[in-house]
Amino acid sequence: MQHNIIDAGVNLTSSQFDKDRESVLERARDANVANMLLIGCDIQSSIDSQIMAKSYGFCSTAGVHPHDAKDAPANLLSQLKELASLKEVVAIGECGLDFNRDFSPRPIQEQVCAAQLQLAEQLAMPVYLHERDAHTRLRALLSEVDVNGVLHCFTGDKQALKYYLDYGLMIGVTGWVCDERRGQQLRELIEYIPNDRLLIETDSPYLLPRTLKPKPKSRRNEPAYLHEVAGQIASLKKTTSKAIANCSSENFNALFSPQVMDHNA
Repeated sequence: MQHNIIDAGVNLTSSQFDKDRESVLERARDANVANMLLIGCDIQSSIDSQIMAKSYGFCSTAGVHPHDAKDAPANLLSQLKELASLKEVVAIGECGLDFNRDFSPRPIQEQVCAAQLQLAEQLAMPVYLHERDAHTRLRALLSEVDVNGVLHCFTGDKQALKYYLDYGLMIGVTGWVCDERRGQQLRELIEYIPNDRLLIETDSPYLLPRTLKPKPKSRRNEPAYLHEVAGQIASLKKTTSKAIANCSSENFNALFSPQVMDHNA
């Protein structure tokens, strides 16, 4: 029997799940996925994630992804503040910078990210951060605030990892670590991520672990496959999958549960 595990990042509102969302959640339950953090990437998906989190007993984030920064509404902060007052919403984000794809102009990405970091600081809430090929600029924005949270789906180099750890962030690791092509650098850095800073996540429906056997007919990832990520990390750290699942769950609860308690106070 598989041990309990928490998925620290799921895009459950994705249209890829529209036809069989209940079946996906049933498979997750069968795989002992005990909790999930549902990711908001813009206002609508943040609203939808909160509704789903309330319905299924999970938690969620509220924010605007750098890809969507160009479409952020003028009243973004007031809408996020309203969402953040709901007990299911435990973090501000997904926010950050993505200079790999540049779907939004970089100055707008920085402006929208900075505003969300400041909001998280003001509300004393964790941030759920995204960064690709933008470490130097995100570092500059983080230096202006004092926040905690997680650098989700980390794919950076050793210098970036050291900075995020020194800053006090948790590090989110996805199925990227199961990719022998793109994930080689991450595999080499796993040993430098302390167990008390590690969060494991699928980022599903994206980043299907390439090590899955048999390979699913669909290229879609889902929370039931989180054990594959835990197993790969365990192999690299020379420990057990259960130990990785346990420390990630403890870290998840330490980072996000105080938010739930504050809302219930």
